[in-house]
Amino acid sequence: MNVVPSLDPGSPRVRFGMEMRRLREMAELSQAAVAARLGCTQTQVSRLEKATRTPSRSDAEKLDKLFGTTNGISFVRLHERILMRPGSPSWFQDWAEEVEPTATVLRSWDPLLIPGLLQTEAYARHIFSQGLQGTPEQVEASVEARISRRRILDRENPPNVLVLIDQGVLHRRIGSNEIMREQLGHLLEMTQRPTVFVQIVDPECVAGLAGNFAMAEFPDGQPNVVQADSPTQGYITADYDIVTSVWQRYEAIRRWAYPERVSLQMIEKARREWT
Repeated sequence: MNVVPSLDPGSPRVRFGMEMRRLREMAELSQAAVAARLGCTQTQVSRLEKATRTPSRSDAEKLDKLFGTTNGISFVRLHERILMRPGSPSWFQDWAEEVEPTATVLRSWDPLLIPGLLQTEAYARHIFSQGLQGTPEQVEASVEARISRRRILDRENPPNVLVLIDQGVLHRRIGSNEIMREQLGHLLEMTQRPTVFVQIVDPECVAGLAGNFAMAEFPDGQPNVVQADSPTQGYITADYDIVTSVWQRYEAIRRWAYPERVSLQMIEKARREWT
């Protein structure tokens, strides 16, 4: 599901694109010439200038080196503002489109459901059909978008995925017994991959009651990013204080997690009980 970004001139991402184009034209450089210096395509430069592509830290650093910062514009600072601003489609492509594909490590805590990246089609369809006030076509589009996220796990260098799940999720009926058996079986299959790790968390863990969240780590020293959901919107930020706070909560939850071997036995036991 593609998200069309707003062209609000107050958006850091739009400002990044506007300044990039202004300085490029002042330097009498073509998009192709800038693309050669950034190590990307002319199309990608065009998308940066139009604010339809989120710049990377490397893009910002190379642009500062190319244009200098004596004019008061720092692309690195603009990039930091992009990551620190609370997330919404007007400034940042959604988590699945922008964050997951570039992360090297993905961590998550889920107290209510199997995390989206590891959901089966049937499990996801039941969630969307019950939770969305939309047409069957909209439900199917949401299911397709969720399932398509799996492609990051099939690439040559997939991210490490570290998942913490509340024990109650294994026994919460989503749809039918058949859907639950398939979902838990799929979860076990995913753990056979060398980059996917699942641990079940004791339901007495109070630290996890505040809700689900995910964290992403990136290469090249880029700041970690946190995502959390509410009933009305998602929130994505790289704010240091918030990221640190979520890291502390993640570690507090992880202390209540069963070892991976025990966790897999618990998943298998629950799968057999859905008869």
